[in-house]
Amino acid sequence: QVHLVESGGGVVQPGESLNLSCVASGISFSQYRVGWYRQVPGKQRELLVDRTTNGVTTTVNSVKGRFTISRDNDKNSVYLQMTNLKPEDTGIYYCALGGDNGYFGQGTQVTVSS
Repeated sequence: QVHLVESGGGVVQPGESLNLSCVASGISFSQYRVGWYRQVPGKQRELLVDRTTNGVTTTVNSVKGRFTISRDNDKNSVYLQMTNLKPEDTGIYYCALGGDNGYFGQGTQVTVSS
């Protein structure tokens, strides 16, 4: 059974940083592209940043230069480093393996507020 668990969410002030982690189990982690998505109330879940198995990264403009994805195949883990956070970054953050139709975790809440 595939299981993804995110951690690291919380409440921060604008301009601060936050690092999210996601650990996967029950899957051949290294064979899957990894990504981080965000969902806010009333909107569809949005792909923010994606990294293929050969290291090609795609980042949406709204977080480009501020969010960085990385992976550690030895630890079955994917990370999201977020800097210079803005109130509009508030939402539930999900890690994913295998793209839009792949596997998702349960999400972790990130709130950016002064």
